[in-house]
Amino acid sequence: MPTAGLKTIIALSFVLAIGFLLVILSCALYKVYYPLLVVATYVLAPIPNWIAGRCANPDDFVESAGNGILDLGRFCTGFLVVMGIALPAVLAHSALIGIPAMIMCIIGGLLIYGTIISFGMFFQEEQEF
Repeated sequence: MPTAGLKTIIALSFVLAIGFLLVILSCALYKVYYPLLVVATYVLAPIPNWIAGRCANPDDFVESAGNGILDLGRFCTGFLVVMGIALPAVLAHSALIGIPAMIMCIIGGLLIYGTIISFGMFFQEEQEF
């Protein structure tokens, strides 16, 4: 993985700002603030994966224990990501928010989550054995 420099940080912060702008505009333009829940789900989404990665023992060469904790972390992360996409759709279906607010909220949420994952990829430390 190439080393991340200043241009990477600037690009990621720009994309993150656009994502937050879209979610906040989807709330402010239509005066309904339910889409802000999407920000919470996307911010919380990487946490189960991070905790499961820390709890798993990467130094164990014999995989007798299995990867149950890693699978649980991935499942919870996937649930939160799908919830971040489905929540605006459910809110729009129940007429709590409008369709344009739903579209802006989903795009903004995906930009936020994509930025968080990209930041983790670019700034991940190499493990030496």
